Amino acid sequence: MLLVGSDSTVVSTVQDVVRRWGGDFWIRDGVNWKQEITQWKKNAGKVLHLTMYGESLPSIIDRLEIDKLMVVVGAEKVPPEMYQMADYNVAVTHQPHSEVAALSILLDHLQKGEELVTDSKGITNYEKH
Repeated sequence: MLLVGSDSTVVSTVQDVVRRWGGDFWIRDGVNWKQEITQWKKNAGKVLHLTMYGESLPSIIDRLEIDKLMVVVGAEKVPPEMYQMADYNVAVTHQPHSEVAALSILLDHLQKGEELVTDSKGITNYEKH
């Protein structure tokens, strides 16, 4: 996870969740979003920007390669440059919604619901503690 702002509370919370639940999730804060996107695209990655003002998720889901995808979720007013830099501006719904909800729906569609039936090694590790 790349976080544009600097927020030690968010960083420590994410790190604590990873420590307790397992997995290889990581977080870095204070990043320059334009540099991160430019670098990602240089390495043949695609950028998907979740927004209310974009193509509908079902119309593009089959074109997405999950291992080459950077997902951008804006929490405040997103600058026009973000819309221009994104390969996909995608709307989960064209109504106001929670950014976390939009990300959850996207991840569910990308994984075709398999995350709901797969055992998590992280949960097993947590139960042992």
